[in-house]
Amino acid sequence: MDLPINPPVEPMLAKAVSRLPTDPGTTYEPKWDGFRCIVFRDGDEVELASRGGKTMTRYFPEVVEQALRQLPERCAVDGELIVIRRDGPDGQPRLDFELLAQRIHPAASRVKLLAETTPADFVAFDLLAIDDELLTAQPYPQRRARLERALAGVRPPVHVTQVTTDPETARRWFDVFEGAGLDGLIAKPADLPYEPGKRLMAKVKHARTADVVVAGFRWHKTGPVVGSLLLGLYDDDGVLHHIGVSSSFTAARRRELLDELAPYREVGPDHPWVHGDHERGQRIPGGVSRWTGTKNLEWEPLRPELVAEVGYDAMEGDRLRHTARFVRWRPDRDPRSCGYDQLDRPIRYDVDQVLRGDPAATAEPTPGRA
Repeated sequence: MDLPINPPVEPMLAKAVSRLPTDPGTTYEPKWDGFRCIVFRDGDEVELASRGGKTMTRYFPEVVEQALRQLPERCAVDGELIVIRRDGPDGQPRLDFELLAQRIHPAASRVKLLAETTPADFVAFDLLAIDDELLTAQPYPQRRARLERALAGVRPPVHVTQVTTDPETARRWFDVFEGAGLDGLIAKPADLPYEPGKRLMAKVKHARTADVVVAGFRWHKTGPVVGSLLLGLYDDDGVLHHIGVSSSFTAARRRELLDELAPYREVGPDHPWVHGDHERGQRIPGGVSRWTGTKNLEWEPLRPELVAEVGYDAMEGDRLRHTARFVRWRPDRDPRSCGYDQLDRPIRYDVDQVLRGDPAATAEPTPGRA
């Protein structure tokens, strides 16, 4: 491969901000919840590079095929790999990160099957090079214009993300696109060059809190201290479901947590997660994770009597989409009162409208709850 820029390349990143930047000339685009991917094509050769510089080419043969079919013959395009679930309980197409994560599999036969049953789309949002021309030093609006011209003829499953320079439209997108599984917004300054690995963009994500039951923990890989807290919520039938973890603690805090959890480590055989209620579809910790590979998923049960307030950005079905942030203990809360009914559910929204850039995507969506 001989392009003006060649893999490995660390993509340009975004830093989290609490408010939407409104500097003149700022461009806003949806924040896609998928795998960051720079697609390099040089003739018949295609490389899919992940954010960490590792290759994803073998896991997404259908994306390689589309790159050969639809992208310019020599180019480097920054974007996102996503998987759209179309058979959800409400029939609303939306992003599904869990299905995307399952695409990383060591077996070639499984890779081939998943490419057919849960194919990935590619959403392009920046152009780093085309033919023999390197574009990284050009300001973002010029790169965006070149991207639109270079990919003017693409069709699904290849897309060019929509953008706006209107802050009010961006705020509306922030509110309604979450219902399609999107992650928030990206803001790009007008004079922004492309600098690999630098956090020069801004990202605004949804921020919420919930009171959850802490019913287990995992040990940290460095020694006998707490690695992560296992979080749960009760459904309407009184079944406690594992919804995710909270794990970002300092070394000192991990030691303190071990002492705080000690009174709850003596549990009986009736712990709700020890065996699980499979007939009622209970989600419990453990199991094989394709995405985490050889990561130790063993866990220690705790009596489900502790309640913690955690910060989170969004739900993926009945679980947290990302790792939760521990806020504080809530000794005043009854664990049985920690149910799904406290969660803020986004309005349902069709991800296909977002991908198409339909005019309807800037208007209020049809009412309904996910």
